[in-house]
Amino acid sequence: MAKKEFSFSEAVDEIEKILRNIESGNLNIDILSTEVKRASELIRECQKKLKTTEDEINAIFKEMD
Repeated sequence: MAKKEFSFSEAVDEIEKILRNIESGNLNIDILSTEVKRASELIRECQKKLKTTEDEINAIFKEMD
């Protein structure tokens, strides 16, 4: 099965949901570690996407010079 394309906005939504659950105290302690790991993975993917986008934009501007 093909890997789903990374969606920045969906990742941010999921991170926000995890944070809301942690802050509200509604997160079961048994899955806290799993959720924190998931948030960490999503944050890393978002950072990669931001860096790639920045590099692409810089390359476009460089071509315009």
